[in-house]
Amino acid sequence: MKKVTVFLAILTFVLPVIAAKDTTTATSAEERLKSYEKHLQMKETSIFKTLEWREIGPYFVGGRIDDIEAYENNPYKFYIAAASGGLWATENNATTWTPIFDHESSITIGDIAISQTDENLIWVGTGEQNSSRSSYAGTGVFKSTDGGKTWKNMGLTDTHHIGRVIIDYEDNNIVYVAAIGHLYTYNEERGLFKTTDGGKTWKKILYISPKTGVIDVVMHPKNRNILFAAAWQRERKAWNFWEGGEESGIYKSIDGGETWKKIGGGFPQNKYIGRIGLAVGPSNPNVVYALLDNQERKPGTNNRDIKGAEIYRSNDGGETWTITHYYYLDGVVFTYGYYFGNIRVAPNDEDVIYVLGIPLLKSTDGGRTFKDASHLESGEGIGDVHVDMHALWINPKNPKHLILGNDGCLNISYDETATWQKIDNIPLAQCYTIHYDNQDPYFVYTGLQDNGVNRGPSDFKLGRGENTWQMFIFGDGGYILPQPDDPDIVYAAVQYGSIFRVELKEKKKSIFIKPKSPDEKSPYRFNWLAPFLISPYNSHTLYMGGNKVFKSVDRGDNWQEISPDLSNQQNTEGDVPYATIVALDESPLYPGLLYAGTDDGNVWVRKGVQAKWEKITRDLPSKWVTRIIASKYKKERVYVTLIGSREDDSRAYVHASEDYGKTWTPIKGNLPEEPVNVIREDPVNENILYLGTDLTVYVTIDRGITWHSLKNNLPTNAVYDLRVHPRENELIIGTHGRGVFILPVKYIQQLASEKKEKSQRG
Repeated sequence: MKKVTVFLAILTFVLPVIAAKDTTTATSAEERLKSYEKHLQMKETSIFKTLEWREIGPYFVGGRIDDIEAYENNPYKFYIAAASGGLWATENNATTWTPIFDHESSITIGDIAISQTDENLIWVGTGEQNSSRSSYAGTGVFKSTDGGKTWKNMGLTDTHHIGRVIIDYEDNNIVYVAAIGHLYTYNEERGLFKTTDGGKTWKKILYISPKTGVIDVVMHPKNRNILFAAAWQRERKAWNFWEGGEESGIYKSIDGGETWKKIGGGFPQNKYIGRIGLAVGPSNPNVVYALLDNQERKPGTNNRDIKGAEIYRSNDGGETWTITHYYYLDGVVFTYGYYFGNIRVAPNDEDVIYVLGIPLLKSTDGGRTFKDASHLESGEGIGDVHVDMHALWINPKNPKHLILGNDGCLNISYDETATWQKIDNIPLAQCYTIHYDNQDPYFVYTGLQDNGVNRGPSDFKLGRGENTWQMFIFGDGGYILPQPDDPDIVYAAVQYGSIFRVELKEKKKSIFIKPKSPDEKSPYRFNWLAPFLISPYNSHTLYMGGNKVFKSVDRGDNWQEISPDLSNQQNTEGDVPYATIVALDESPLYPGLLYAGTDDGNVWVRKGVQAKWEKITRDLPSKWVTRIIASKYKKERVYVTLIGSREDDSRAYVHASEDYGKTWTPIKGNLPEEPVNVIREDPVNENILYLGTDLTVYVTIDRGITWHSLKNNLPTNAVYDLRVHPRENELIIGTHGRGVFILPVKYIQQLASEKKEKSQRG
């Protein structure tokens, strides 16, 4: 690969997922579904349920696609499953789309299956298969018998993440589900499940252990009793991700899953076996391929220089295996093979295979040699193909017709990958952060997973004939803030604190301003989403959080440490930077009054420029801090939200303090037990607070005594960030899967004022 491709790939995924320390028992599937029922009840009874959200994109940016399924006799009708953006249907070859899975208990999808004999039958396995930092747990498998108009949860609710769903091609009542299981904790409901009665009952037909699930399963195209399944042992903690283990491997059954044999015969058997993808040659079913993420270190290299992607082939139905290539496939998955793992075989030629990694690789000689079929390296192919490939459908009746799913949505080829058509007319953006400026109309700013930092007009409407969303920096977008007194200066950060000052008047001149440690032996640690803010008192004064708090008075050209290490300074030697600051705020009422929160559960306050930092966690749960907000109404008041998702703890943690955090009071009131990502104050009424959870948005008009749902017409989606534009009185939210939505809040403000006046009159 050329250097630019490698650079983009490293920006996209440098290291695995961040998590938090394990201090709480995981929330059970029953508790999660019970909370969702309360969530629905609050939506139906909300006093604000008539308010309508306005969706503004981003379009033309894209989002992660996990699966694609089309009909052999009608290939212009197909479905795409988004990682966290639901299920979408098209009947006109991607010209228009309809979301058909927006209001279930989870719209994060691992895999889907459709019947080729009954177009009304669709299965959805929830819980993304790609074990990334923002891969959400699902709530089981769902079935539709009316083409997606209605859905029924068919169980397996504690599987959390589903790798594959396949329907028996002779009997629609027989379905197999490969379940990876919990991402952060061990559990029993993982492995391979089978139903013979359309999902009424399930039998676990392949089970290895509570730490090993099944990521893939394929069926012999001419003998439905022959199955191959890929087991995957993985374990994730806050500071590390173990991507493989001895329990990983390939299993074969010749009796419809009643009995299984673990396959050896040349396929590796050791503790380095990571994720495995499988494919059987439709034209010659004796040929079976396996894409292996080999975690073994290359001879004579350091611990992170691993073998990576390897292709193994069997010519005898899986009895014996040989590696197809004599060289390392460097640059295909790097050290994060957990994020990839799919391989496909052309329907008419067992020697034509496709390997899905950062690029799409194609081989026409059975895996001995490869070329970049996505043209990321050469740029010779027509069509804008995004990096990171996750799904590929090959037309069984016309192998030149392919549909490719990646982190930038879709591409379609009609000439066997020579050229690609880009499809990005679906709002599938995975937002991390939200901000705004004061132009008229104002712009919305957002950082997106694998699609950079962007801005678009708040009055955006699809169909204007131009791309009105603008990307500033490519990568995994983090915080992006315009300078309040000059919107031509934008601060844009991507993963791990890599921040730029973008000067738009200078032809988009970008200046790298990340704080750098003066001691190379003791580098700073920055979180995946390192917090950044502009001081409300001076637009040239910046703050940023690493393992310490940094301050700049010259727009980032120079930085100084203004705190000690605020983390617990433990577990810092794993795969990812950990023990870092993840929340940061300065009081708008008192200069230098700062709050900071860490991923390992610490909360700190500094009550002025000359004051010392004080830890204020006495009354708080030891959880990952998601947001700290210093009140604009009372300098002693502060709010904090925390989250336990990285321990499979789905409870809601929202607290307030009236004494700089010396004491804290829970204010979750009547909230369902949903993980909380963000809290903000209303700009005109101190009693109004807005809350973003992993499922929707809530509002209170009495400072947390009672909460009201604002889900209304929103899909079930995580809200990572939200802000209220003070001039327009519009609530702007960034969802992690469906982009940006805007809601007028004048009615909420009016109702809160009336309630306050009534209370004062007694």
